Amino acid sequence: MTNNNVYEMKKMSPKEIKRYIKIGITLLLIVILLIILISSMFVVKEGEYKVVRQFGEVVRIESEPGLNFRIPLLQSITTLPNKKLVYDVIEREINTLDKKRMIIDNYAIWEITDPEAMIANARTEIGAEARMSEFIFSIIRSELGTLNYDQIINEEGSTRGDLNQRVTDRVNELLERDNYGIQVDDVRIKRSDLPEENEQSVYNRMISERESQAQQYLSQGEAEKNRIMAEADRDVTEMLSKANAQAEQIRAEGEEEAAKIYNQSFSKDEEFYQLYRTLESYKKTIDGETTIIIPQGSPYADLLMGYME
Repeated sequence: MTNNNVYEMKKMSPKEIKRYIKIGITLLLIVILLIILISSMFVVKEGEYKVVRQFGEVVRIESEPGLNFRIPLLQSITTLPNKKLVYDVIEREINTLDKKRMIIDNYAIWEITDPEAMIANARTEIGAEARMSEFIFSIIRSELGTLNYDQIINEEGSTRGDLNQRVTDRVNELLERDNYGIQVDDVRIKRSDLPEENEQSVYNRMISERESQAQQYLSQGEAEKNRIMAEADRDVTEMLSKANAQAEQIRAEGEEEAAKIYNQSFSKDEEFYQLYRTLESYKKTIDGETTIIIPQGSPYADLLMGYME
């Protein structure tokens, strides 16, 4: 097979050989041009910046999505995010106003607003986050250093106010001052704890304080209960006293009225009244074991014996 090709080449004329060489060179140039053309193109996607550099200097920045071109070999492309980013700040230790150590863990939501300034001053995305983290920690340490530990952890009685907003505003002031080309949208403290070696002692103190407060509440409740019971007993005594006095008055008025009725009734027949009184006395003086000794012929005996005039 090789011998046949060699033989055919020997049979070709110099003109034919030149023509094939030209075709080969043309194809090679086309391939090289295609490679150069392809390598010169770059695509800007949604949510990113494309930074075009030449000899290390920023030539231009593309932020609109679409196809763009660069000079191959001379210009390089760096991609930066053009969207909101979340940076989980490394937790650090601070000292409160009452000299207690605390571990603060927070995060920040930020974005690149000026890629050229960011590259010039922070160099990279990691460098921008590092500077931002230093500013955040410095400001949080300064803010929380003016508060006691209980004021920081007690949400109801906290005097922190809009701490997150103050930290955010102050960090942006520092970033703008140094022209880092980035902006922090929000800084949030997601955890504030004691160092591990101090947690148990603080927990024990907090439990003791809560037990003392609970005992105080119980004592106040017991005192309030006794006061209410004493007032209730006094009210009951007063009501019973008034009711008894009113009952005695009603009873006396009833007895007085009954006496009047009896007098009116008995005055109409004195003999019947005498008989009635005598019979009433029998009820009180005579029972199954009563022995009565009375003289014969007395009115009392006549009545008992059934002698009635």
